Amino acid sequence: MANDYFQFRQFAIRQNRCAMKVGTDGTLLGAWARGGLTILDIGTGTGLIALMMAQRFPAARVVGIDIDAEAVRQARENVVASPFRHVDIQEAGVQTFGRSSSPFEAIVCNPPYFEASLECPDAQRTLARHTASLSYRDLMASAWRLLADNGEFSVVIPFNCKSRVESEAVLAGFFKSRECAVKTTPRKQPRRYLMAFRKHSCGLELSEGVIETMPNVRSEWYQQLTKDFYL
Repeated sequence: MANDYFQFRQFAIRQNRCAMKVGTDGTLLGAWARGGLTILDIGTGTGLIALMMAQRFPAARVVGIDIDAEAVRQARENVVASPFRHVDIQEAGVQTFGRSSSPFEAIVCNPPYFEASLECPDAQRTLARHTASLSYRDLMASAWRLLADNGEFSVVIPFNCKSRVESEAVLAGFFKSRECAVKTTPRKQPRRYLMAFRKHSCGLELSEGVIETMPNVRSEWYQQLTKDFYL
């Protein structure tokens, strides 16, 4: 998925000016997260997840924000070239975004995930990949502030970040409402988790997914989850 252009069923993603390319994590989250009439995509990058949510929830107002000016320009171009004009891409950091706006019914984020590693010499990739630009604590506090009382905040994270994300969610006041452990193949341990949080306890829904049954053969679960997007 590392080409400069990726074609989905209803829209295309150009990504030559974005540090983080179209990948499985973003596609998983865009297909799995619950929506609402107002949706915020934090760290939108190419605009992939925002466009997926716009396709799934055509009546929604979708806002994508990013601090990388080049990513914002490219995401706007991807939106203009798509059928989904109800997506608004803004250059903004979530820590200061939306101070006077109404809360969002759904928030999605494929967050930076490198915490204790050396930063990449490419400044753009550092912004996209390292929590120096957005810590999990800031993410959770901002999501709490921006989420409607009955809304849901959804993320996709690597397996080794799970406990830290859960701890920061609890500190912010969140209750975990859904969790899907995602394996690359059936015999491997989960490599990533899809997790959703709410402001009130409503029970926990646990599930498991597998991406491939064997190399280059998508599982039935993954095919069903992404059938409206992949060609």
